[in-house]
Amino acid sequence: MSNPLLEIRHLSVEFPSQQEIVSAVKDVSFTLALGETLGIVGESGSGKSVTSLSIMGLLPPQARVTGEVLLSNPQNPNASPINLLTLPDSQRRRYRGGQISMIFQEPLTSLNPVYTCGDQVVEAILLHNAVSYKEAYRKAIALFDEVKLPDAKGMMKRYPHQLSGGQQQRVTIAIALSGNPAVLIADEPTTALDVTIQATILDLLRELRDARGMSILFITHDMGVIAEIGDRVVVMFRGEAVETADVYSLFANPQHPYTQALLNCRPRPHRQLKRLPTVADFMQITTTAAGKLEIQPVTRDRDKRNALAEVTTEEIQQHRQNLLQQQPLLSVRHLIKEFPLRQGWFGKKTAFKAVDDVSFDVYPGETLGLVGESGCGKSTLSRCLLRLIEPTSGEVIFDGDSVLELDGGRMRRLRRYMQIIFQDPYGSLDARQSIGSALIEPMKIHQLGGTQQQRQQRAAELLERVGLPKSAMNRMPHEFSGGQRQRICIARTLACEPRFIICDESVSALDVSVQAQVLNLLKDLQKDFGLTYIFISHDLSVVKFVSDRIMVMNQGRIEEIGPAEEIYNNPTKEYTRQLIAAIPDSELEDIQARQSKRRLMLAE
Repeated sequence: MSNPLLEIRHLSVEFPSQQEIVSAVKDVSFTLALGETLGIVGESGSGKSVTSLSIMGLLPPQARVTGEVLLSNPQNPNASPINLLTLPDSQRRRYRGGQISMIFQEPLTSLNPVYTCGDQVVEAILLHNAVSYKEAYRKAIALFDEVKLPDAKGMMKRYPHQLSGGQQQRVTIAIALSGNPAVLIADEPTTALDVTIQATILDLLRELRDARGMSILFITHDMGVIAEIGDRVVVMFRGEAVETADVYSLFANPQHPYTQALLNCRPRPHRQLKRLPTVADFMQITTTAAGKLEIQPVTRDRDKRNALAEVTTEEIQQHRQNLLQQQPLLSVRHLIKEFPLRQGWFGKKTAFKAVDDVSFDVYPGETLGLVGESGCGKSTLSRCLLRLIEPTSGEVIFDGDSVLELDGGRMRRLRRYMQIIFQDPYGSLDARQSIGSALIEPMKIHQLGGTQQQRQQRAAELLERVGLPKSAMNRMPHEFSGGQRQRICIARTLACEPRFIICDESVSALDVSVQAQVLNLLKDLQKDFGLTYIFISHDLSVVKFVSDRIMVMNQGRIEEIGPAEEIYNNPTKEYTRQLIAAIPDSELEDIQARQSKRRLMLAE
C-alpha cells in the first residue's frame, strides 16, 4: 500500500465571519493508498468532516480552501495526479460520485423521501455511466444484492421511510458505489445505528473494499470502530493532525496525549472503573498571545490515580447486596402496551405488542441498565412507566402509589419525582427560551424554590453543579455544544428534585470524551442526591459501566436480567451473546491478528 491513490498536502480551510476567521482545518497532510482503509478520528469540531467535504468539493462558497488534493488514476499509475482543488466545478463534478464517493452519517436525510430507493440508485447510475434505463435498472438490482439488501427487486419499489436504519444505510452505500469509485469516504456511517447493525455495516464495507480493490477514508469518533476496520489512523484535534500511525502502533503505544485520552475515555467491558478518564486527565490546553494552541501532557497525581482505580468484586457485591435489602422504589408487573393495526382496507383489526408482559423491580439508589436494539420496546416501556403513553394493561407501583390508577392532578404531582432525560438535548429544549427560563419553569410548575429570586439562585447553582457557569443563564440553546446542552437538560431535571430518572439514550449522540464526562456526572449526582436510574442504551459497554444490574429486551419481552458483570461475562441467551459479540473489539491481541491477516491478504 505504498503508492498513494489520494494525497492531501497542507490542506487548510477557513470560514470568515463578521467577528473573526474560523480555522477549521490547519495544514493537514496525509496519503491514502490503493486498497487501504485510512481512519480519521477525533471529536466534533476536530475538522474531520470539513476535511472530507474539502476533498469532495462540497464546502459552501465562502470557505477559503488552500493546499492540494491530489487524485491518481488507478488504471494509469504513471499519469500525473490531478489537483481537485484547481478544477472548475464542471470538471470536478465528473470526479465527484465517480472516482470519489461519500456516505454520510444520517442515511434518512441523505435519501429523497418522495422517490423510491430504486429510482434514486438508477438516477446515480445514469449520471455516471453511459447505459440505458433498462440496464441501469438491472445494475441497481445487482447493487442491492451486493450490499446484501433482502429482496432486492422488492426494495426497488420501496420508499426510504419503509426501511430500517441499517437498510437505509445500505441503500446509500449502493448509491455511492454506482459510479464504481476508487475512493469511498465514509463519514460516521455507523454512529446512528445499533451496535449489531453497526457490525454488519462494517463487515459489508470490508467485503466491498476487498472485492472491488477500493480505498476507504473512514471518519469516526469511535476508536473501537477504527480498530475493527482501519489500516492506518490520522488523529485530529481542533483542526490539526496531531498523530498518524498504523492501527496496532496507535493502540499499543499512542504518542500524543489527545490520542491517549480518546483510547481511555470509552468504557471497557473487561474493566470496571470507578470513574471514566476524560481529556483533562491527559492534557492541559492553553492559547498563546498569537492564538496558537499549546498542549501539555498531564502527570497524574495519586488522588487522580485513585479516582480512576477499578472497583473490586467485593465492593460490587457489597453494594448490590445493600441495594437488594431495601423495598423496591419501582415495581412493574405484567406490563403490556399494544398498538392497533389494520390489515387492508376492510381487513380485521390486529395489535402489535411493543411491550409484552414485562415485570421487574428497581431499588432505591440503583442503576438498572436497559439494553436492546431499536424496536425492542425500550423507549416505549420508559414512556409507559411515566404514563407519557398509556399502557394497555399491567401494574406500575412507585413508592407505594399505583401509577396507572392516579388521576390527572395526582399524576402531575408524582411526575416531580419521576423524570426523564431524552436522547436529543436540542430537541428537548425550547429554541426560543433562555437557559435560565428553562430551569425555572419546572420549579414554577411544581411550586418549588420559593420566590423568583430564590429560583434564579437555585437555577444558577444547578448549572454550576453540572459543570456550567452562571453566565449560561442568559444564553440560548443554540449557543451550546451537544454535551453542554445535555448537561442543561440534566440540570433542568434536577430542578424538580426527583427521586427516579430515566436516561433514554442520553449519551449516545455525544463524543466519547463528552460521553465520559456526562457518565461521570450522572454517577456523582446519583451519589449526592440519592437518585435511582433506569439507563437505556443499545451500547452494552456503556451500560455495563454505569449499571448495577442489566435487563436485556428483545421484541418487547425481557430476555434476561441480572448483575451487570454476570450478564456480560456469562449471558444465558443467544440474543445477549450477539449484542456482546457486536461490541467493537480493541484488544491489542485481536488488532494484531486482524492486521497480520490483512497483510497476508494484500501480499497475495
